[in-house]
Amino acid sequence: MSTLNTEATSVANGSLPRQRRTYSIGELARMFEVTPRTIRFYEQEGLLAPERRGQTRIYHEKDRVRLKLTLRGKRLGFSLAEIREVIEMYDAMPDGNARQLKRLLEILADKRTNMERQLEDIRLMQRELDDVEVRAREVLARLDQD
Repeated sequence: MSTLNTEATSVANGSLPRQRRTYSIGELARMFEVTPRTIRFYEQEGLLAPERRGQTRIYHEKDRVRLKLTLRGKRLGFSLAEIREVIEMYDAMPDGNARQLKRLLEILADKRTNMERQLEDIRLMQRELDDVEVRAREVLARLDQD
């Protein structure tokens, strides 16, 4: 159930009212397959800033995009601080986009370096597990012969 908010602009200046898409917390939760609690947590962390009408949170398109970026960042292993930094740079004007992209590239390079280290650690661990498995099978084969 989406709601449309009408943002009335001055009739005197001859402009027409604009329609803005808004979302409830439940709609966003279903859309991104997260719990409302998760959304409230990201709000507490300053990543989302919904409008409040009494106890009701009203999320706008900007909040939807921020939630999407936050969830994507978490999947990529970004910390909340890194996500916040990128989003805040994006919001900064006039050169927020260029700064955001440069910082994003720095963060991605760091993540790539860490992932390469982790991948090497995984390969080493696999070799060690293979060695342990071979020895265990050899011992088991000798025990079965006795």
